[in-house]
Amino acid sequence: MKRAIYYPLFLFIAVVILQSCSNDNHVIHKNISGKAGELVVVISKDTWAGSTGKLVRETLAQTHIGLPQDEPIFDVIDVPHAAFKSIFKSTRNIIQTSISANVENEGITFTDDVWAYPQATVQIKAKTAVKFEEIFKENSNKIISYFIAAEKERLTMNYTKFYEKGVFNVLDKDFGVTMKVPPGFAVADKKKNFIWYKYETPAISQGIVFYTFPYVSDSTFTVNYLLNIRDKVLKENIPGAIENSYMSTEKRFEQTFNILEHNGNYTSEMRGLWRVENDFMGGPYISLAELDATNQRVVVAFGYVYAPSKDKRNLLRQMEAMLYSLKMNEQAKNDKINRQVKMGN
Repeated sequence: MKRAIYYPLFLFIAVVILQSCSNDNHVIHKNISGKAGELVVVISKDTWAGSTGKLVRETLAQTHIGLPQDEPIFDVIDVPHAAFKSIFKSTRNIIQTSISANVENEGITFTDDVWAYPQATVQIKAKTAVKFEEIFKENSNKIISYFIAAEKERLTMNYTKFYEKGVFNVLDKDFGVTMKVPPGFAVADKKKNFIWYKYETPAISQGIVFYTFPYVSDSTFTVNYLLNIRDKVLKENIPGAIENSYMSTEKRFEQTFNILEHNGNYTSEMRGLWRVENDFMGGPYISLAELDATNQRVVVAFGYVYAPSKDKRNLLRQMEAMLYSLKMNEQAKNDKINRQVKMGN
């Protein structure tokens, strides 16, 4: 009886292993390795030590915006070509360089899942260092955006599989939206048009303040308008640890503000710092304000991080992935209105 059970199972495992190997014996879909935010640059030691390496380092390790302390966009690791073996080939983010007179096709390519999944790789080929720097400079914003998007997509994939259903269900039932946050988040307070849910450990705190207000004017999607409403909501609902203290926006530093589309809806993204009035707490935040045209309201999700004495870049990127999982329950109706607006009707 045992043979009848295990023999087909052995065949199934063998078939999976064989199908997951490429011709050069690399496993295509093994899991990525390394820490969030790490980026391996495959480059010769001489090139890395020269002006070309300096350009690459200064670009990829430039300071991340919206953090209270300087942190790089990526943690860059240089690896010589000869050392680029299997241990590095499963790294989540990789830039491969090739600078040689023998290069036939100069240029840059972006390729997903070359040696692992979900992996992001960039290949840059040039005949000379001067040409390499030219290609790199021309595509630097695209390179950074590609790797940042890959980091966010990995988080989104995880949250889609494993999310806190308690928070999800409350948002769905009482607010007409859904959002996927990791297990461990819990509702701290809930009122009409307002909910605060957070995840806390002795070392860190991550939270989302979600609220809605009527859409009455195009001036809604401006920094001052959104800040005034946010600070009013925070003052009334997010108290600090001591008497007469409350959360607010840190205004001694300029907010980073962009207008974009999220799920086809008119949306603003704001980044900056928050603080607790009459106390010494603070940290970075990211906020989305999205137009729900069907219900003539603005939906706001304000995600914050508190992690004293710790790096905050990856924690903030986690918040970003959570916020961008926001979806309106009546999005089909919004899509119709958005199409009409774009057509000028």
